Amino acid sequence: MNYAFHPDALQEYLDGASRYATINPCLAEAFVLDAERAIERIIEHPHAWPAIENDIRHCLLKRFPFAIYYIVEEGTVTIYAFMHTSREPEYWRGRIAP
Repeated sequence: MNYAFHPDALQEYLDGASRYATINPCLAEAFVLDAERAIERIIEHPHAWPAIENDIRHCLLKRFPFAIYYIVEEGTVTIYAFMHTSREPEYWRGRIAP
């Protein structure tokens, strides 16, 4: 299965890594590894996480307070948000075409 980031979700991921890098480069590496493992789990078992609404699913990172919101469509996982869990949970919904 393939995966793709919505451009805003990719920026959120990069911003998260950047923020952790300013604290400690090792922390940024751990963040990236945690994110990569979560994406691998999603790709291997895309329907393992319950749909929160329609086809939207989310997977929490294990060590960092981030959630990956995604939809599985025609063999591709599209990541629409890489959200810090302290953010307003609905902010990214406009990224999904009706």
